Parts: sequence; C-alpha cells; structure tokens
Amino acid sequence: MFIISKNLSLPDNELELNAIRAQGAGGQNVNKVSSAIHLRFDIHKSSLPSELKDILCHKRDHRITTSGVIIIKAQRFRTQERNRDDALARLAKLILDASKIQKARRKTKPTKASQRKRLDGKTRRGSLKLSRGKIME
Repeated sequence: MFIISKNLSLPDNELELNAIRAQGAGGQNVNKVSSAIHLRFDIHKSSLPSELKDILCHKRDHRITTSGVIIIKAQRFRTQERNRDDALARLAKLILDASKIQKARRKTKPTKASQRKRLDGKTRRGSLKLSRGKIME
C-alpha cells in the first residue's frame, strides 16, 4: 500500500515500476546497472476519487499523457532504491497538488492615485523624449 496522505492511499498493484538503465554520464556503471526507475500510473483505472481523477486528467503537465497515464522517470540518484523513492515522492506530490483547492482570485482595480501616478510618469517620460528632438530655428 502506497500512502500519499492520511486519508489517501493507493494499492501497490496500481503502480507499475520498471528498472531501466539511466541516461547520461556515469562511466562503466551506467552500461551495467539498471538504476533508473520508470513509473507508470493509470489515472482512469486507479482507486482515486472521481473528482481527483478529473482534476489530474485536465491538468496541463508533460508527465500526463492524453490517455490519462502519469509517466515519471527517476534517475537522479545512483541507486535503484533511492530512485524508486524519488519517483513515488514525485507522484505523491503531483496527486497532492491536484487535491488542493485553488483559492478564487478576486478582481481588483488600481487605485485613483496609482492611475494618476502612472499617467504622470508617462507624461514626464514623453516630455523628456520630446526635448531630445531637433531644435527648430
């Protein structure tokens, strides 16, 4: 059981973890050891609440495919265990961020003083630029 928060958890059979070879520099060790982790999580087939599934599917994130599968590749560390923990932590963060309700933004208007200050600044800047022009005789 993968515990995300105190009231949200996922069964292990919903997570697909594969060990793959890491990319990049690392010498001979990179070619021999499969230390990177490739995590796949299907949102639609999961046991998450339906509202959370909808939020995750409509989230614009490069890790979420159009078919609703979250793919996380963890290769930050040299050991498979630490990369596995990293991938699971990143999945938990993604799900927790989606579960937080965004506070609605209140529309605000600029104050009269700030509007006046902005227009005065524009006028001052314009007159400075005008004074740089050619002198008429």
